Amino acid sequence: MIRGCADDGARQLVLDRSRDAQRRLHELIPGGCHTYAKGDDQFPLLAPGVIQRGNGCRVWDLDGNEYIEYGMGGRSVTLGHAFPPVLEAAWQAMSQGTNFSRPSHLELECAEQLLGLIDGADMVKFTKDGSTATTAAVKLARACTGRELVALCRDHPFFSYDDWFLATTPVDAGIPAAVRPLSLAFSYNDPASLEALFARYPHQIAAVMLEPAKYEHPRDGFLQRVQQLCRSEGALLVLDEMITGFRWHLGGAQKYYGVTPDLSTFGKALGNGFAISALLGKRQYMERGGLRHQDSRVFLLSTTHGAETHALAAARAVMSFYEQHPVIEHLNQVGEQLQVDGNQALMDQGVDQHVRIVGLPCNLVFTTLDAAGQPSQAYRSLFLQELIRRGVLATSLVVSYSHQPADIARTVEAIRGAAGVYRRALEDGVERFLVGSPSRTVYRRYN
Repeated sequence: MIRGCADDGARQLVLDRSRDAQRRLHELIPGGCHTYAKGDDQFPLLAPGVIQRGNGCRVWDLDGNEYIEYGMGGRSVTLGHAFPPVLEAAWQAMSQGTNFSRPSHLELECAEQLLGLIDGADMVKFTKDGSTATTAAVKLARACTGRELVALCRDHPFFSYDDWFLATTPVDAGIPAAVRPLSLAFSYNDPASLEALFARYPHQIAAVMLEPAKYEHPRDGFLQRVQQLCRSEGALLVLDEMITGFRWHLGGAQKYYGVTPDLSTFGKALGNGFAISALLGKRQYMERGGLRHQDSRVFLLSTTHGAETHALAAARAVMSFYEQHPVIEHLNQVGEQLQVDGNQALMDQGVDQHVRIVGLPCNLVFTTLDAAGQPSQAYRSLFLQELIRRGVLATSLVVSYSHQPADIARTVEAIRGAAGVYRRALEDGVERFLVGSPSRTVYRRYN
């Protein structure tokens, strides 16, 4: 368990059971996990290897060490781990059967509830993960426009594990060369970069896909300009709201920013960790995946488990809780407290020019620079390591509804302690303080 605690709050962690489980995971599962962002190469050596359970904003590893967690479940757990109203709804549905040979009543009820929140969306198709939903959006856009090219925002790091997106990254092994030219890139808050693509590929772009926002707001009517370009050029506007959905506004970031896409995708927070995602859109496009038209059929989404009852019930409980409680207001309130107080702690330790908490209050991350002011995986690993030693597991600083002011205060003290080590590393070299090798970026050609 915990051998001791230094004066600055750092713990000496025992991770023996986690280490044994990690070794066995790599023997049985490629990469040792099912999401690359959870891989051992994304964490310092002293990170917990395997989580045993979670409750609220806390998790416990196999060795019993407790952590305040951020960015929970790849940002999918916005209410909290094992959140009672969601668990109860899922259990009630599960106890009556999870999958049938015809649609369940929950498919209708969940569709009605979600479409009631998202302005401009007439139809929805549920599935299990975000990649499947975004890929379906690309397929539908190509079918509806008769075009093949897709324009993606290069500043948004992940849209899908499918070929059309991974072809734009260094991790393109196994992807046919013919696929790679079909995906184009433009820059966020830079409408000229998208205009240039339309000029270079006239009447060839089927869809423009981007997140409504990431760590900054759109400037000078950027989203409205993108929508205008799509309309004038005959391309479909697709907003990926996997992260922004149920964080920016109950009606999505599209409601917050006042733009109505042709298609949009939601997931993550929609199920509070349960596997459910959704493709939503205007009827004129979505109906091409249905039975009530005379055009060529689009095999849009057909998944055995896409409408499992417990996931739909969980989503309904999530939406109901959001409708009845100030979840988004809370995310912004505690996120702002963390950003302000955390950056003050970094300033107090004299490292604010090298470590900063950035982004919007409901979607915070931190940047780590070396002594020369350059982005550094080694210093990122050191900061993660020192947060972990002080009881905080945070590849990001994305808060949940379960994070309370007392949790934020404890986190700020962990940031203060980690910043003290960071300052000494800037003076004496990171290698003197980092245990093991630095973490690596996901998008790299070789291990």
